[in-house]
Amino acid sequence: MIGDSIILATAGYDHTIKFWQPHTGICTKTVPHADSQVNDLAITPDKQNIAAAGYQHIRIYDINSNNPNAITKYEDISKNVTAIGFNEEGTWMYSSGEDHNARIWDRRTRSNNCQRTFQAKAPINCACLHPNQAELFVGDQSGAIHIWDLKTDQTEQYLPDAASGIQSISVDAEGTHMAAVTDKVS
Repeated sequence: MIGDSIILATAGYDHTIKFWQPHTGICTKTVPHADSQVNDLAITPDKQNIAAAGYQHIRIYDINSNNPNAITKYEDISKNVTAIGFNEEGTWMYSSGEDHNARIWDRRTRSNNCQRTFQAKAPINCACLHPNQAELFVGDQSGAIHIWDLKTDQTEQYLPDAASGIQSISVDAEGTHMAAVTDKVS
């Protein structure tokens, strides 16, 4: 991967993470993720590591290494991890999951333990960090969007459509607009 300016990584239910040269369509590396399917991927801001969310765990791999083993493992999660991401410095990571929890993981500690948790009343499908780096938007299966203020540990809840679960949330770069996708069928 060293020398490639563009990183394209894919993963899924085949228990692998694949790295591609997007301009040629050639797979340059395959990393086994034998523990489970991969539900989400996130690349660290420095582009050195990739995090893979799976069933009951998160694994971090070195993008530039030929070592197929995870360099860091986050566990003690009871169900599927549905979303992961990093703050802009890459010093901490967030995750959400079907166990109703959104978590903050401090990557600077050696313990690999969750430092903070927000618990929703339903399984969480998605999470998105606001550009201000201080709010985590969380969407759950009950149709609620929670805004977790990471500075005050307070939350606000919006219920745009209680009849449908929130599948995806996105916040624009200026932090002024949010988009959400539901599972509602017309």
